[in-house]
Amino acid sequence: MFVRYVMEEEIIKARLLYHLRKKNVIGAKHTHYDTLKFGFPKHLGKEVENVAKDLIRKGWLITKPTSYGLQVSLNKDKINEVDDFIRKTLGFNFD
Repeated sequence: MFVRYVMEEEIIKARLLYHLRKKNVIGAKHTHYDTLKFGFPKHLGKEVENVAKDLIRKGWLITKPTSYGLQVSLNKDKINEVDDFIRKTLGFNFD
């Protein structure tokens, strides 16, 4: 059970990063924090939020507080680490 949870968490993390990377949400281009859950089943909402908080702690996601809510984007200084993680977990390349 624990191995399955860790594997699911890694896939959620990779899919979330892939979505942001594909949309080119890097550095000064931000998206609303609540939209990170889009594309995932509703029952995974809490897990997606926990993964997003973990990515913020790791420094892969950067936050920008605004008057209309929290905005997030990929950290441009760690984009190579993000790309390697996506490639390792999902098998997608960004060139």
